[in-house]
Amino acid sequence: MMEYITNNRWFGRSMGFVLSCLLCVAALRCEAQVNLVPNHSFEVPDSCPGTHTFLTEGEGPLHWFSGGGTPDYYQSCVPSPNEASVPQSDFAFQYPQDGENYIGLVTYEANIGGGREYAMVQLTAPLVQGQTYTVSLYANAAWNGTDSLYPQHYIASSHIGALFTMQPRPWTSNDPWPLATGSAHVWHPWIIADTVNWILVSGSFVADSAYQYLMVGNHFNNVVTDTISLGSSIQLPKAYTLIDNVCVSQGFEGCPTVNGVEAHGDSEVLLFPNPTVDELVVMGLRQYAVGTIHDATGRLMWGGRIEPGSWKLDVKSWARGNYVLRFSTGDDRRSFKFVLIE
Repeated sequence: MMEYITNNRWFGRSMGFVLSCLLCVAALRCEAQVNLVPNHSFEVPDSCPGTHTFLTEGEGPLHWFSGGGTPDYYQSCVPSPNEASVPQSDFAFQYPQDGENYIGLVTYEANIGGGREYAMVQLTAPLVQGQTYTVSLYANAAWNGTDSLYPQHYIASSHIGALFTMQPRPWTSNDPWPLATGSAHVWHPWIIADTVNWILVSGSFVADSAYQYLMVGNHFNNVVTDTISLGSSIQLPKAYTLIDNVCVSQGFEGCPTVNGVEAHGDSEVLLFPNPTVDELVVMGLRQYAVGTIHDATGRLMWGGRIEPGSWKLDVKSWARGNYVLRFSTGDDRRSFKFVLIE
């Protein structure tokens, strides 16, 4: 009898220990999935309008400040026409990837210095040295803005990503124009030229320091950065990129990843210009692909073989509107949206 009671007592203690461990693991897992980026999709402050160009905390999205240049804050609550309204602004026509707002910054400038703009934020907790972290953000090439008098943003660039720092690097208008540092913890090596869809940039790394700050932008110089022209302007050529929904989490599950959420974000295939007027270019295929293009009603507009390298299609006689290009290379199937405009 005593043995039975003792065994029951030990069984209860064992089960309690197991449950405690499971709860601990669950708690750690939940904690690991917390996004360490405050105001990750730039929804706060809820006052409107916020300051369009922000330098310090309080001028633009809460907690965010300039790490270089003058990033811009776009809010859906700002009525059009306005330089900071959504979806139509000075530099782009775009809806947010998440929530109601997003930011924009210069990610390439074709001058000797190759200036950059960066947005910075302090994480809600320092990174733990030796731990693995996943980082993600959504990026979009700005296009079709209303600033016709100064059409400077007509280039798409590569290497959009994130750099972690121990200290803040606030920038003021009296400082030299910020230059690329030449390194980042996570970056997208290919050109983000899609002006319609938001492209997921993601990656993981092991923290080698207790980093406290995150800096978003292009951290590589003009020699490393690849670009594509989206238009014909020759005034101060720059790449201007929109950013939304930034995430940093411990482990591999807290943030969206290219392999799990947006597989096309890892694609080397580029579709440009987008929107376009008379010609569509597909670049980056490594082998021949079989493709089709349908209009918004589902009508087949084109079908055939797409050549590797750089392939062009004449679309100037097509009706203006939205289209979907689908192609396959073996087991790889992908879709791209594009728009024809006047």
